[in-house]
Amino acid sequence: MDLKKNRTVVTGGAGFIGSHLVDRLLGADNEVIVIDDFSCGSMKNLLHHQGNPKLRVERADILDEKAMMEIHRGADVVFHLACRDVRLSLRQPTIVHEVNATGTLNVLKAAAAAKVRRFLYCSSSEVNGAAPDIAPLPEDCHFRPETIYGASKLVGEYYTQVFHRSGWLNTVIARPHNNYGPREHYLGVRGEAIPRFILWALGGRPSVIYGDGKQTRDFTYVTETVDCMVRLVEREETKGRILNICRGEETSIAQIAALISELTGLNVPPVHLSGRPGDILRLWGDTQRLCAALGSGPAISIREGLEMTIDWFRRNITVSEELLNSIQIRNWEIVPEPWLDACEAGKEEPASRS
Repeated sequence: MDLKKNRTVVTGGAGFIGSHLVDRLLGADNEVIVIDDFSCGSMKNLLHHQGNPKLRVERADILDEKAMMEIHRGADVVFHLACRDVRLSLRQPTIVHEVNATGTLNVLKAAAAAKVRRFLYCSSSEVNGAAPDIAPLPEDCHFRPETIYGASKLVGEYYTQVFHRSGWLNTVIARPHNNYGPREHYLGVRGEAIPRFILWALGGRPSVIYGDGKQTRDFTYVTETVDCMVRLVEREETKGRILNICRGEETSIAQIAALISELTGLNVPPVHLSGRPGDILRLWGDTQRLCAALGSGPAISIREGLEMTIDWFRRNITVSEELLNSIQIRNWEIVPEPWLDACEAGKEEPASRS
């Protein structure tokens, strides 16, 4: 199908990846309905579309099944990106499970009832968990999620597959790997390494690395991920399939910190702290299936992508002492659920795999 002039729904459309997807869809003359509860997303990410009659923003929770049924009515295509994140799942796993598993089921039911033509579920490389013995990581690698986040995203994959096999929906599952770029989260539990490193560097402060920094990720520039998502929906041959979205290149956290220091002119060595619980030593995705389906995959190098990202942060974020002090260093250390607090009382902090 040609993804132009359709009515599209984007759950989580005010978030980091979601807002870039909205940019792409509006640019192709689609009508776009954003569903977001704004627990993670921000209207700031969509302000440049203010006044566009083709954009409708619905403040709604995907756990509200009735609201999902109503909002999805008349939709042609659904991109389901709404979720709660990995660091939140370390201390408050219940809400992460509810949103990522039950919320996904609600969106699937609403999309099926609306008889949408295509449904894309945005999963995560976290479903595979720790697999340092397999590199690069193919889509059908063993599933050993290390967190409730990874497990709940895997549940979402299974539900999506069931809807496809049952003939209720025409689906495709995308597994993005470590996106970065403009608008990426840097505060609270959602704060990611790259924007935090950039802001610390622009403020003259050293990067903070958990563990030795040798843990690797397959970093992908956000607009390339969005481009792949759109093309996966447009191709009929991708229906029912699961595909990694990544560059297929392994880069360590230490390398990222060093490159950001170089590009910003900061000559300060990083600070190393103890490892983050549940951290994964190695993430490197296999791109063969993606490139075979689309003819090509993400190609922006990490240097080029970081240059563009740093430029955006320089132009859009005022780096002040107040801002820098608001960046929580160990940003997974939030109030735990009572059962978890009791479970971990007197227990040593789990050793990081990094």
